[in-house]
Amino acid sequence: MQLPLIFDLRFRSLTRANLLVFLSLASAFFLSDFPHNRPTLWLILPTLIAFVGTAETVRCIRKRWSFYHAGVIFCIYMDLMADAMLLFCLLYPYAHFLSSST
Repeated sequence: MQLPLIFDLRFRSLTRANLLVFLSLASAFFLSDFPHNRPTLWLILPTLIAFVGTAETVRCIRKRWSFYHAGVIFCIYMDLMADAMLLFCLLYPYAHFLSSST
């Protein structure tokens, strides 16, 4: 029995890339208890997985312009916004250590 192509890392898969980023963002919101943003170093794992998903999205881009190329660029921008949200959830709870003067 052969696995579906989405699980084969040798082939480019935009679906796999988007799922990696989306699921890591959802798990980061769950881990950080988002409205309260509690500090936890477990957020490093979803952040790294999202970076792998972004790299997978970049790998899917083609050399010649087409509507698929434009869609992949749109997905890259979406991934970068998700990466920024993940870094915010990871680093913001530790910001009070930098600003405390006492």
